[in-house]
Amino acid sequence: MEYIDLIIFDLDGTLIDSRRDIANAVNHTLKEVGLEEKSVSEISSYIGTGVEDLIRRSLGKKQDSLFKKALSVFIEYYREHCLDNTYLYSGVKDVLEYFKNKRKVIVTNRRYETAILALRKLGVYNYFEDVLGGDDLGYLKPSSCLLDEVIHRLNIEKERTIIVGDMDVDILAGKRAGITTCAVTYGIGKKGDILKTKPDYIIDNILKLKGIIN
Repeated sequence: MEYIDLIIFDLDGTLIDSRRDIANAVNHTLKEVGLEEKSVSEISSYIGTGVEDLIRRSLGKKQDSLFKKALSVFIEYYREHCLDNTYLYSGVKDVLEYFKNKRKVIVTNRRYETAILALRKLGVYNYFEDVLGGDDLGYLKPSSCLLDEVIHRLNIEKERTIIVGDMDVDILAGKRAGITTCAVTYGIGKKGDILKTKPDYIIDNILKLKGIIN
């Protein structure tokens, strides 16, 4: 068991399954700029490193001229449709309630605005003391800057902090920040990529956090 004062959660693929809504927004964008739509699985493989990277990879290498328009179309559409098909993973509400006396924050590479929208709509916003989005500081995971910032803000010892995420970027950011890392395997990230980062813990169900965190 780890004696933890602060739990840092990733959002997409860790607490919420947002793949369908992100894919729908990307495909709407592709159609608007005259390109063919892509499968949900292909688009899902582009999720996790921020909206700009998502759009660039969805457009393809030869579509740089379309990037600015596509990014604008995506942001506007996703703002209105980011919760059409998005839901909490099983056990998330239970875990957040179980750890209601622990300090908890969200650190996500998605934009702050849609992170807040999702947390409020899904009824879990009040569980978190702070939310940092990918557009807040100009840094994205796997940089440790967002984690360093939130640890500093809350004046928490690194030795008593854990990050829980579904992607290699979450684990790499945690290691660079010098905190405990826990990977979940049910989300968007590829298990092989996660294993390469050698997280301190690997779980296939978020409820198993109860057996890790004291």
